[in-house]
Amino acid sequence: MNLVSTREPAIALHLRELFQHRDLFFAWTERELRVRYKQSLLGGLWAILQPLVLMLLFALVFSVFIKIPTDGIPYPIFAYTALLPWMYFATAITFGTMSLVNNINLVTKIYFPREILPLASTAAALVDFVIASAVLVMLMLYYRIPFYPTLAWLPVLILLQTIFIAGLLFFTTAFIVFYRDTRFVIPLALQAWMYATPIIYPLSVVPARLLPFYMLNPMAGLIDSYRSIILRGSAPDPLALGLASFVAALTLVAGYAYFKHVDQVLPDVI
Repeated sequence: MNLVSTREPAIALHLRELFQHRDLFFAWTERELRVRYKQSLLGGLWAILQPLVLMLLFALVFSVFIKIPTDGIPYPIFAYTALLPWMYFATAITFGTMSLVNNINLVTKIYFPREILPLASTAAALVDFVIASAVLVMLMLYYRIPFYPTLAWLPVLILLQTIFIAGLLFFTTAFIVFYRDTRFVIPLALQAWMYATPIIYPLSVVPARLLPFYMLNPMAGLIDSYRSIILRGSAPDPLALGLASFVAALTLVAGYAYFKHVDQVLPDVI
């Protein structure tokens, strides 16, 4: 007689434990925001200033000195629509990657689901994203861009981007514990990644022969989808969004599996 195992799968155990510590997640997210802007002259306004300043610089350089095609869209809002989700991505990766290393005392003395730390950094960056969205609304009003029905896609894009960020952070957060010099690579990698994503320029300028390889970057499909639903009033390209969704989901599953695999030895290594 075969016995059917009723043992709960490991992933289900991890997720249930994470849900049980949801109060810690919210508390740590709040702490991330308070620490980030503590003794700051402008406080949360920095969330607006970073993409706004970059937008002004890009608008000056790429619409006055060097003409970049924008498919008929005014360059300031063309750039800001892409910079907004990009800053969400870059901020989450920058702060989240060091979340374990920067909290050595907590990680080594108290047990809790350690994935809460990078997830809280992601949530804090999402709050910045929401705050900075106010400027995008003002730009849309200024340039008389309608609020298209396709904005209903916005929660889907944000969710997909959050999934990708979380998966990537599970990799980088754990990896940097073993190889501390990785922290010097992250800013350089983000800078290179930005130029490999259609932020300064439209997707239409990418040569057709390179496009299949270019779209392996999930941020490319996501950024172009943000522009489509906000500025063009069209639904995201199904192929680009589908590929971005697949890579995001794969990154989350693989990243979380890696994080939990090395989780038991992290306190000793730190």
